[in-house]
Amino acid sequence: MSGEVLYVVGHKNPDTDSICSAIAFAYLWNEWKKRGILSQMKMPELEAVAVRQGEPNAETKFVLEKFGFQVPELMTDGAGKKVALVDHSDVVQSVDNFSQAEVVAVVDHHKIGDVATPNPILFVNFPVGCSATTIKFLFDKTGVEIPQNIAAIMLSAILSDTVIFKSATTTPMDKAAGEELAKIAGIDDITKFGIEVKSKLSDVSGMAVRDIIMRDYKDYNMSGKKVGAGQIEVIDLSLIEGRKDEIYNELVKMKNEGAYHTIVFMLTDIMKEGTELFVVTDDSSIIEKAFGKKLEGRSIWLDGVMSRKKQVIPPLEKAFAG
Repeated sequence: MSGEVLYVVGHKNPDTDSICSAIAFAYLWNEWKKRGILSQMKMPELEAVAVRQGEPNAETKFVLEKFGFQVPELMTDGAGKKVALVDHSDVVQSVDNFSQAEVVAVVDHHKIGDVATPNPILFVNFPVGCSATTIKFLFDKTGVEIPQNIAAIMLSAILSDTVIFKSATTTPMDKAAGEELAKIAGIDDITKFGIEVKSKLSDVSGMAVRDIIMRDYKDYNMSGKKVGAGQIEVIDLSLIEGRKDEIYNELVKMKNEGAYHTIVFMLTDIMKEGTELFVVTDDSSIIEKAFGKKLEGRSIWLDGVMSRKKQVIPPLEKAFAG
Protein backbone atom coordinates (compact mmCIF):
# COMPACT_ATOMS: atom_id res chain seq x y z
CA MET A 1 0.00 0.00 0.00
CA SER A 2 2.79 2.43 0.88
CA GLY A 3 4.09 2.34 -2.70
CA GLU A 4 0.68 3.47 -4.01
CA VAL A 5 0.14 6.38 -1.65
CA LEU A 6 1.71 9.78 -1.15
CA TYR A 7 1.65 10.64 2.54
CA VAL A 8 1.34 14.39 3.07
CA VAL A 9 2.77 15.18 6.48
CA GLY A 10 3.55 18.23 8.58
CA HIS A 11 6.17 18.55 11.30
CA LYS A 12 6.38 16.88 14.69
CA ASN A 13 4.27 18.50 17.45
CA PRO A 14 1.80 19.59 14.79
CA ASP A 15 0.06 22.95 14.84
CA THR A 16 -2.98 24.08 12.89
CA ASP A 17 -0.97 24.97 9.79
CA SER A 18 0.89 21.66 9.62
CA ILE A 19 -2.33 19.63 9.80
CA CYS A 20 -4.68 21.86 7.80
CA SER A 21 -2.10 22.46 5.10
CA ALA A 22 -1.52 18.70 4.85
CA ILE A 23 -5.25 18.23 4.26
CA ALA A 24 -5.39 21.08 1.74
CA PHE A 25 -2.31 19.96 -0.20
CA ALA A 26 -3.49 16.33 -0.29
CA TYR A 27 -6.78 17.56 -1.80
CA LEU A 28 -4.91 19.72 -4.33
CA TRP A 29 -2.54 16.88 -5.28
CA ASN A 30 -5.49 14.56 -5.92
CA GLU A 31 -7.13 17.21 -8.10
CA TRP A 32 -3.87 17.51 -10.04
CA LYS A 33 -3.93 13.74 -10.50
CA LYS A 34 -7.52 13.82 -11.86
CA ARG A 35 -6.75 16.65 -14.28
CA GLY A 36 -3.51 15.23 -15.64
CA ILE A 37 -1.43 18.03 -14.10
CA LEU A 38 0.83 15.59 -12.26
CA SER A 39 1.58 13.89 -15.58
CA GLN A 40 2.46 17.25 -17.14
CA MET A 41 4.81 18.00 -14.24
CA LYS A 42 6.41 14.54 -14.51
CA MET A 43 5.33 13.84 -10.93
CA PRO A 44 4.34 10.38 -9.64
CA GLU A 45 0.61 9.86 -10.07
CA LEU A 46 -0.12 8.69 -6.54
CA GLU A 47 -3.21 9.13 -4.41
CA ALA A 48 -2.39 11.62 -1.64
CA VAL A 49 -3.42 11.09 1.97
CA ALA A 50 -2.96 13.66 4.75
CA VAL A 51 -1.38 12.31 7.93
CA ARG A 52 -0.01 13.77 11.15
CA GLN A 53 3.01 13.17 13.39
CA GLY A 54 1.40 13.89 16.73
CA GLU A 55 -1.71 14.83 18.67
CA PRO A 56 -3.53 17.91 17.36
CA ASN A 57 -3.84 20.77 19.83
CA ALA A 58 -7.16 22.22 21.04
CA GLU A 59 -7.15 24.91 18.36
CA THR A 60 -6.63 22.42 15.54
CA LYS A 61 -9.28 20.05 16.88
CA PHE A 62 -11.74 22.95 17.06
CA VAL A 63 -11.03 23.96 13.45
CA LEU A 64 -11.32 20.42 12.07
CA GLU A 65 -14.55 19.72 13.94
CA LYS A 66 -16.09 23.09 13.04
CA PHE A 67 -15.59 22.49 9.32
CA GLY A 68 -16.37 18.78 9.22
CA PHE A 69 -12.94 17.14 8.94
CA GLN A 70 -11.71 14.00 10.65
CA VAL A 71 -8.36 14.16 12.41
CA PRO A 72 -5.81 12.66 9.96
CA GLU A 73 -4.29 9.27 10.77
CA LEU A 74 -1.10 9.17 12.80
CA MET A 75 2.09 8.34 10.88
CA THR A 76 5.50 8.71 12.48
CA ASP A 77 7.63 6.23 10.51
CA GLY A 78 8.64 7.12 6.95
CA ALA A 79 10.43 3.87 6.12
CA GLY A 80 9.47 2.66 2.64
CA LYS A 81 6.97 5.47 2.08
CA LYS A 82 6.68 8.29 -0.42
CA VAL A 83 6.10 11.57 1.42
CA ALA A 84 5.25 15.19 0.70
CA LEU A 85 6.44 17.50 3.45
CA VAL A 86 4.39 20.54 4.38
CA ASP A 87 5.34 23.26 6.86
CA HIS A 88 8.90 21.95 7.34
CA SER A 89 12.05 20.88 5.54
CA ASP A 90 14.22 19.94 8.52
CA VAL A 91 14.99 16.25 9.05
CA VAL A 92 14.82 16.64 12.85
CA GLN A 93 11.21 17.82 12.54
CA SER A 94 10.20 15.11 10.09
CA VAL A 95 9.24 11.45 10.24
CA ASP A 96 11.34 8.77 11.92
CA ASN A 97 13.53 6.75 9.55
CA PHE A 98 13.52 9.72 7.23
CA SER A 99 16.49 8.39 5.27
CA GLN A 100 14.34 5.40 4.26
CA ALA A 101 11.52 7.58 2.89
CA GLU A 102 11.29 9.10 -0.58
CA VAL A 103 10.50 12.81 -0.61
CA VAL A 104 8.32 13.76 -3.57
CA ALA A 105 7.41 17.33 -2.65
CA VAL A 106 8.06 20.10 -0.12
CA VAL A 107 5.63 22.99 0.42
CA ASP A 108 6.73 25.36 3.15
CA HIS A 109 7.26 28.90 4.42
CA HIS A 110 10.27 28.48 6.72
CA LYS A 111 13.99 28.71 6.03
CA ILE A 112 15.19 25.85 3.86
CA GLY A 113 16.30 23.00 6.09
CA ASP A 114 18.58 20.03 5.59
CA VAL A 115 16.29 17.76 3.58
CA ALA A 116 18.18 16.45 0.55
CA THR A 117 16.86 14.33 -2.31
CA PRO A 118 18.55 12.22 -5.00
CA ASN A 119 16.03 13.32 -7.64
CA PRO A 120 14.30 16.58 -8.63
CA ILE A 121 11.13 17.23 -6.63
CA LEU A 122 8.33 19.76 -6.41
CA PHE A 123 9.72 22.37 -4.00
CA VAL A 124 7.70 25.51 -3.28
CA ASN A 125 8.74 27.78 -0.43
CA PHE A 126 7.65 31.39 -0.03
CA PRO A 127 8.80 33.81 2.71
CA VAL A 128 5.25 34.24 4.00
CA GLY A 129 3.54 33.76 7.35
CA CYS A 130 1.92 30.40 6.71
CA SER A 131 2.22 27.30 4.53
CA ALA A 132 -1.46 27.63 3.68
CA THR A 133 -0.63 30.90 1.91
CA THR A 134 1.86 29.02 -0.27
CA ILE A 135 -0.77 26.37 -0.99
CA LYS A 136 -3.32 29.06 -1.89
CA PHE A 137 -0.85 30.24 -4.57
CA LEU A 138 -0.64 26.69 -5.94
CA PHE A 139 -4.44 26.39 -6.13
CA ASP A 140 -4.62 29.69 -8.01
CA LYS A 141 -1.67 28.99 -10.30
CA THR A 142 -3.03 25.63 -11.42
CA GLY A 143 -6.66 26.78 -11.72
CA VAL A 144 -8.10 24.47 -9.07
CA GLU A 145 -11.15 25.82 -7.27
CA ILE A 146 -10.95 25.75 -3.47
CA PRO A 147 -13.95 24.09 -1.76
CA GLN A 148 -15.62 26.07 1.01
CA ASN A 149 -14.50 23.77 3.83
CA ILE A 150 -10.90 23.62 2.56
CA ALA A 151 -10.88 27.43 2.33
CA ALA A 152 -12.08 27.63 5.93
CA ILE A 153 -9.28 25.47 7.35
CA MET A 154 -6.68 27.25 5.22
CA LEU A 155 -7.92 30.59 6.56
CA SER A 156 -7.77 29.16 10.09
CA ALA A 157 -4.15 28.12 9.53
CA ILE A 158 -3.20 31.58 8.26
CA LEU A 159 -4.87 33.35 11.17
CA SER A 160 -3.21 30.93 13.59
CA ASP A 161 0.32 31.22 12.17
CA THR A 162 0.19 35.00 11.69
CA VAL A 163 -1.56 35.53 15.05
CA ILE A 164 -4.48 37.24 13.32
CA PHE A 165 -2.04 39.19 11.09
CA LYS A 166 -0.21 40.63 14.14
CA SER A 167 2.96 38.55 13.78
CA ALA A 168 6.10 39.97 12.17
CA THR A 169 5.92 37.07 9.70
CA THR A 170 2.73 38.46 8.16
CA THR A 171 3.02 39.59 4.55
CA PRO A 172 0.63 41.28 2.12
CA MET A 173 0.35 37.86 0.43
CA ASP A 174 -0.98 36.35 3.68
CA LYS A 175 -3.54 39.11 4.10
CA ALA A 176 -4.70 38.86 0.49
CA ALA A 177 -4.95 35.07 0.73
CA GLY A 178 -6.85 35.35 4.00
CA GLU A 179 -9.36 37.81 2.57
CA GLU A 180 -9.97 35.68 -0.52
CA LEU A 181 -10.31 32.49 1.54
CA ALA A 182 -12.74 34.21 3.93
CA LYS A 183 -14.99 35.07 0.98
CA ILE A 184 -14.94 31.47 -0.24
CA ALA A 185 -15.55 30.19 3.30
CA GLY A 186 -18.40 32.64 3.95
CA ILE A 187 -16.68 34.25 6.94
CA ASP A 188 -17.51 37.96 7.17
CA ASP A 189 -15.50 39.11 10.20
CA ILE A 190 -11.95 37.75 9.90
CA THR A 191 -10.72 39.29 13.16
CA LYS A 192 -13.63 37.92 15.19
CA PHE A 193 -13.12 34.48 13.67
CA GLY A 194 -9.37 34.70 14.32
CA ILE A 195 -9.94 35.47 18.00
CA GLU A 196 -12.34 32.51 18.19
CA VAL A 197 -9.65 30.24 16.72
CA LYS A 198 -6.76 31.55 18.84
CA SER A 199 -8.76 31.53 22.08
CA LYS A 200 -8.88 27.72 21.95
CA LEU A 201 -5.23 27.62 22.97
CA SER A 202 -5.59 30.04 25.87
CA ASP A 203 -7.16 27.60 28.35
CA VAL A 204 -4.36 25.43 29.72
CA SER A 205 -5.91 24.79 33.13
CA GLY A 206 -6.49 21.10 32.53
CA MET A 207 -3.27 20.38 30.63
CA ALA A 208 -0.18 18.61 31.95
CA VAL A 209 2.75 21.01 32.06
CA ARG A 210 4.84 18.97 29.60
CA ASP A 211 1.91 19.02 27.16
CA ILE A 212 1.74 22.82 27.41
CA ILE A 213 5.43 23.11 26.54
CA MET A 214 5.39 20.51 23.77
CA ARG A 215 2.27 21.86 22.09
CA ASP A 216 4.40 24.02 19.79
CA TYR A 217 8.00 23.04 20.36
CA LYS A 218 10.96 22.46 18.04
CA ASP A 219 14.57 21.38 18.37
CA TYR A 220 17.40 23.18 16.58
CA ASN A 221 21.11 22.69 16.02
CA MET A 222 22.80 26.06 16.52
CA SER A 223 26.52 25.94 15.77
CA GLY A 224 26.72 22.43 17.19
CA LYS A 225 24.65 23.23 20.30
CA LYS A 226 21.27 21.62 20.96
CA VAL A 227 18.63 24.31 21.44
CA GLY A 228 14.91 23.89 22.12
CA ALA A 229 12.31 26.58 21.45
CA GLY A 230 8.63 26.44 22.34
CA GLN A 231 5.74 28.86 22.29
CA ILE A 232 2.28 29.26 23.71
CA GLU A 233 0.00 32.05 22.52
CA VAL A 234 -2.76 33.29 24.81
CA ILE A 235 -5.28 36.08 24.55
CA ASP A 236 -4.01 37.41 27.90
CA LEU A 237 -0.98 36.21 29.91
CA SER A 238 -3.02 36.41 33.11
CA LEU A 239 -4.70 33.21 31.91
CA ILE A 240 -1.45 31.32 32.45
CA GLU A 241 -0.06 33.22 35.44
CA GLY A 242 -0.77 30.38 37.87
CA ARG A 243 1.24 27.88 35.79
CA LYS A 244 4.45 29.89 35.26
CA ASP A 245 6.49 28.34 38.10
CA GLU A 246 5.43 24.88 37.02
CA ILE A 247 6.36 25.60 33.39
CA TYR A 248 9.79 26.96 34.30
CA ASN A 249 10.62 24.01 36.55
CA GLU A 250 9.63 21.62 33.76
CA LEU A 251 11.89 23.47 31.32
CA VAL A 252 14.81 22.96 33.71
CA LYS A 253 13.99 19.26 33.88
CA MET A 254 13.74 19.02 30.07
CA LYS A 255 17.09 20.74 29.64
CA ASN A 256 18.82 18.23 31.90
CA GLU A 257 17.05 15.20 30.42
CA GLY A 258 17.73 16.22 26.82
CA ALA A 259 21.29 17.53 27.22
CA TYR A 260 20.31 20.93 25.82
CA HIS A 261 22.60 23.93 25.86
CA THR A 262 19.57 26.24 25.91
CA ILE A 263 15.79 26.07 26.00
CA VAL A 264 13.66 29.15 25.41
CA PHE A 265 9.90 29.22 25.81
CA MET A 266 7.74 32.04 24.49
CA LEU A 267 4.69 33.08 26.52
CA THR A 268 3.08 35.29 23.88
CA ASP A 269 0.32 37.75 24.76
CA ILE A 270 -1.79 38.23 21.62
CA MET A 271 -3.57 41.39 22.75
CA LYS A 272 -0.48 43.10 24.23
CA GLU A 273 1.56 41.99 21.21
CA GLY A 274 4.62 40.88 23.12
CA THR A 275 6.33 37.86 24.65
CA GLU A 276 7.68 36.88 28.03
CA LEU A 277 10.64 34.67 27.11
CA PHE A 278 11.52 31.97 29.65
CA VAL A 279 15.17 30.92 29.38
CA VAL A 280 17.13 27.96 30.72
CA THR A 281 20.71 28.07 29.44
CA ASP A 282 24.35 27.20 30.07
CA ASP A 283 25.36 30.70 29.00
CA SER A 284 23.07 33.66 29.69
CA SER A 285 25.29 35.98 27.64
CA ILE A 286 23.83 34.30 24.53
CA ILE A 287 20.45 35.82 25.40
CA GLU A 288 21.87 39.30 25.89
CA LYS A 289 23.75 39.00 22.61
CA ALA A 290 20.61 37.83 20.79
CA PHE A 291 18.02 40.23 22.22
CA GLY A 292 19.98 43.11 23.72
CA LYS A 293 18.57 42.44 27.17
CA LYS A 294 20.34 40.95 30.16
CA LEU A 295 18.71 37.86 31.62
CA GLU A 296 17.97 38.57 35.27
CA GLY A 297 16.04 35.73 36.83
CA ARG A 298 14.21 33.36 34.56
CA SER A 299 12.78 35.55 31.79
CA ILE A 300 12.87 38.73 29.74
CA TRP A 301 9.99 40.71 28.20
CA LEU A 302 10.22 41.23 24.43
CA ASP A 303 7.83 43.93 23.30
CA GLY A 304 6.40 43.38 19.82
CA VAL A 305 7.85 39.88 19.55
CA MET A 306 5.21 37.44 18.31
CA SER A 307 7.07 35.12 15.95
CA ARG A 308 9.48 32.36 16.92
CA LYS A 309 10.47 31.83 13.29
CA LYS A 310 11.33 35.44 12.49
CA GLN A 311 12.03 37.19 15.79
CA VAL A 312 13.51 34.55 18.11
CA ILE A 313 15.30 31.83 16.12
CA PRO A 314 17.33 34.09 13.76
CA PRO A 315 18.86 36.26 16.54
CA LEU A 316 19.60 33.16 18.60
CA GLU A 317 21.30 31.47 15.65
CA LYS A 318 23.37 34.61 15.04
CA ALA A 319 24.35 34.80 18.72
CA PHE A 320 25.42 31.15 18.78
CA ALA A 321 27.39 31.63 15.57
CA GLY A 322 29.56 34.15 17.29
